Amino acid sequence: MNVIGISGTPRLGGNSEILLRYALKPFEDKEWNIKIFLLSELTIKPCRACDNCRKNAICVIDDDMNSIYNAFKWCDAIIVSSPVYYRNISSQLLAVLDRHYAVDIERPLEGKVGGAIAIGRGTGRGQAITINAIYNWMLSRGIICVPGELNGVTAVADKPGDILTQIKRLKQSEILGRNVLSIAQKLFQ
Repeated sequence: MNVIGISGTPRLGGNSEILLRYALKPFEDKEWNIKIFLLSELTIKPCRACDNCRKNAICVIDDDMNSIYNAFKWCDAIIVSSPVYYRNISSQLLAVLDRHYAVDIERPLEGKVGGAIAIGRGTGRGQAITINAIYNWMLSRGIICVPGELNGVTAVADKPGDILTQIKRLKQSEILGRNVLSIAQKLFQ
């Protein structure tokens, strides 16, 4: 079984990356194959809206998105995390979600299982909007959205590593991972 994690933070080792890694621990414990995409280390250019993908079934932009396209087909589950920037997902993550358009016709994520994580600087700073943006994208791709304790995981932290002092949020991320894992196992085994 295969799971991918996409960390939408431009900061290597950022709080949303940390929570993503906690959410992937249950998959590691069950010896799933795991691929983590750190957008802090990848180059994903924005969609050009050229529609070449509709004519030729391939995106003309040659960048790191190609490995994510392959992972969309490969995975059974997906967990996406994002910091909150201006009350929404990061621009790095937005580029990935927009670029899914190139493979949308083949629906590589349909019927797969997903969860979402959002973390921002303060309370009421857009975590709910960010979770909704990720889950809305997932639903429009045919992904079965799985909650953690409530919805996805939302948290408040600022500086890289601040989240490590919030044991409850770390546990909530693992709960999200366990829930996604549980549903995926029921569907695919």
